[in-house]
Amino acid sequence: MTFKTTILPGNHSFEIKAEENILDAAQAHGYIMPHSCRNGACGVCKGKILQGTVDYGEHQGYALTDAEKASGLALFCCAKPKSDLVIESHEVTTGNQILVKTLPCRVHSMQKMSDDVMVLSLKLPANEYLQFMAGQYIDILQKDGSPRSFSLANAPHDSEFLQLHIRNIAGGAFTNHVFNEMKERDILRIKGPLGTFFLHEDSSKPIILIASGTGFAPVKSIIEHAIYTGCKRPMHLYWGARKQADLYMLDEARKWEQQGVKFTPVVSDEAWAGRTGFVHQAVVDDYTDLSGHQVYACGAPVVVEAAHRDLTGKCRLPGEEFFSDAFTFVPKS
Repeated sequence: MTFKTTILPGNHSFEIKAEENILDAAQAHGYIMPHSCRNGACGVCKGKILQGTVDYGEHQGYALTDAEKASGLALFCCAKPKSDLVIESHEVTTGNQILVKTLPCRVHSMQKMSDDVMVLSLKLPANEYLQFMAGQYIDILQKDGSPRSFSLANAPHDSEFLQLHIRNIAGGAFTNHVFNEMKERDILRIKGPLGTFFLHEDSSKPIILIASGTGFAPVKSIIEHAIYTGCKRPMHLYWGARKQADLYMLDEARKWEQQGVKFTPVVSDEAWAGRTGFVHQAVVDDYTDLSGHQVYACGAPVVVEAAHRDLTGKCRLPGEEFFSDAFTFVPKS
């Protein structure tokens, strides 16, 4: 059985099968909506059902609450149609024409930055080039074809190597392989670029960037791209970690201050000379009115969710100016 789905305000329509989720069906017809995790954990794809009914699918309760369902919201990466639909969602048009490729690459170098963070530099074949937008991610395809998703930490202009920041996750088979078995010159297969977390260059608004842990990787790409292109918009980076040692590229971030980027590192679980507490709370404390800003947040879902809640609530940030990528440590399939 198939149904008709219409996206507003773009007024684009497409056919969708009962077993398809809305996000995948829209993308198959060329309509790109905001998304990140694709498994009901980050909330980036959340939008409104204006007409019709859906099966909400399996998702995390914090990403879509019962109250949000009652108000008409759904996660489009999980929701499947039970009737014709009219939905409301912003459509991402920038970067639509970038080609997603599956490519081999070689592990060029491995640099252990802290007890549990490894920086990988990957080298593509000499005749290949990966075009991407600052902030996007790639999938590393394992032998069984299952993906493991990591943000690109290098800026698009700095494309000799693809840089990934990988945290060693307890029980994570792939990250255990990276830290204990992977060697330089190993061959990997990647697919990308993927995701809709990237710098929106059609705005002149000041930028707040919030990173937790290795959420620093795509933020690094965005900042380096903005500096390279001569972006004049004010930028303020907040990087949160449990302890100072987790700020594994602190000196790199400090260098950006010399190029006009404000930087506030925040540590939550140990005493140090800088700011302490939760990283999103530091933003709330510093900015009472974000109505004229854009915010880019990346890292653990709890951090992204708290930032969205408090910045759009307490600080008057327009919801459409909050862009995020939540690291769920599960495949973005």
